[in-house]
Amino acid sequence: MRNKETRKGLGKTLASALSLDANFYENAPNDAITHRVAQTIVILAAISHAIGTWVVFIINWTAISILPLALLVDALSIVAGYYFWTLTIWLIGRRLRRNSPSFRELLIPIGFAYAPQVLNFLTLIPLLGQPIELVLSVWSLLAVIVAVRQGLDINTTWASLICLLGWPLIQIAISFIQESWSRV
Repeated sequence: MRNKETRKGLGKTLASALSLDANFYENAPNDAITHRVAQTIVILAAISHAIGTWVVFIINWTAISILPLALLVDALSIVAGYYFWTLTIWLIGRRLRRNSPSFRELLIPIGFAYAPQVLNFLTLIPLLGQPIELVLSVWSLLAVIVAVRQGLDINTTWASLICLLGWPLIQIAISFIQESWSRV
């Protein structure tokens, strides 16, 4: 069955992904169009994160000369985290289920699950940046749990355990990168 949401536009796709709609994650087709839409969401999440980081760096008087490199590294850390997290989920899923989806097939629903991260530019709001970043991160975690539950056809407890193996590492790595660059 084709998921019409991914064909109707990025806005509807984001809305379905943000709502944690299990049917949306279950029925997302594995084709070039949905793969590009999922990648677009991850890239938008990376750009949004870099925008929020840019404001933090400006407030902390980061040297302008290194700002473009710092923002590039920040955005790439989001994309790298996406691939790393998908890889850990895929490797564990292969051990749990013989007929688990391929790595490429998991990239689509997990890419959609990055939809809350598109709102990461909101972290530029003074005093609310870190709480907003935490809420968006947990929201993405919940979306990935739904995506993994549907993608691997396992129960919510197993999906949660699988997702929680990679999530803290990604959070620590991204925080470390942000903190390191903000001190330069």
